[in-house]
Amino acid sequence: MNVDIAIVGAGPAGLCFARSLAGSGLSIAIVERQPAEAIAEPAFDGREIALTHASRAILERLGLWQRFHPDEVSVLGDAEVVDGDASRGLRVSAADGRSPQLGWLVPNHLIRRTAYELVAGQPEVELMTGREVRGVAREAERIVLSLDDGARIQARLLVAADSRFSQVRRMLGIGARSYDHGKRMLVARLAHERPHGHVAWEWFDYGQTLALLPLNGDRASVVLTLAPQEMAAVEALDDGAFAADMQRRLRGRLGAMRAIGTRHVYPLVSVFADRFTASRAALVGDAAVGMHPVTAHGFNLGLQGQATLADAVLRAHGEGRDIGSDAVLDEYRRRHRAAAWPIYAATRLVVRVFTDDRAAARGLRGAILRIANGLPPFRRAIAARLTQTTQGGSSPR
Repeated sequence: MNVDIAIVGAGPAGLCFARSLAGSGLSIAIVERQPAEAIAEPAFDGREIALTHASRAILERLGLWQRFHPDEVSVLGDAEVVDGDASRGLRVSAADGRSPQLGWLVPNHLIRRTAYELVAGQPEVELMTGREVRGVAREAERIVLSLDDGARIQARLLVAADSRFSQVRRMLGIGARSYDHGKRMLVARLAHERPHGHVAWEWFDYGQTLALLPLNGDRASVVLTLAPQEMAAVEALDDGAFAADMQRRLRGRLGAMRAIGTRHVYPLVSVFADRFTASRAALVGDAAVGMHPVTAHGFNLGLQGQATLADAVLRAHGEGRDIGSDAVLDEYRRRHRAAAWPIYAATRLVVRVFTDDRAAARGLRGAILRIANGLPPFRRAIAARLTQTTQGGSSPR
């Protein structure tokens, strides 16, 4: 098979990149190891994606946002960061960001399903599901993928979008700085007695981290981070005991709680690739940068990164230049690294400081939040980063 672009990975980043190229005339092959049914109807995985204004704009341009059912989209109003035993913390309001809301929450599986529906209808795209890449080689002005069924795909550009544990990244000879946080993260939906007011919480308690993401109605997605041994005990609880345990951990702030839906547990590993590009190849999404979820920017960064790459590719294609050339890929590398590294480094710093339970660190954590809460310009800066009302990724023209 000869195509212009080969994409490995049919997750949100890979599918949205293919969608960004719709109507360009570029031929695309998407290789995905999961069967077609799994990506056409992805199961609920517990993850609620916090979308910024910039990311919503991209999803609107790609045609995804319009397909989301309003009942599945929750407004993210204000956000509060609480440390330890403090009753109050740093409050960042939508007004700080000069916006009616900080952002929106959309279930991850809904984004994936909608992206698949749109890409599956693109005539220039061939979806190759249930296949795995076994090798990558360069031949003249092409890059060649060898699949597990013996097939070969020749492309002018290879895009790796196959998760933060990317095998294609390794095949390209690109290393990555990987950090295992030694914790496990549980996500689950719960109904609760008291209203949340569409306020998101991030609570750096001692020995645990809790996040609450407000959903429509008196429901919320709760994110609990614990050491693996402690998480195993939580996983073993039945639904009634689990709801009671979460009510206790949240100190009854939302009243009585009831578990709804399934629980999902994930390891916490951050990844930053040493390079975002190689000869005729680029990394997007988590293959380039896998973020710790504490700042809720991982999906936004990946979405905006694919848009940056699509913008460079489409401009080169429109000007008759080689879409896989070093010049095109260098543009993407520079722009995406400039966007990604500050967020990644800041997130690592937040995690390191606010999960350190030593006495000296506890005092520092509380002082940081108290000082920040009393500085309106600082709160506005945080709100601007959370909303991204004046910045974001590029989109296809």
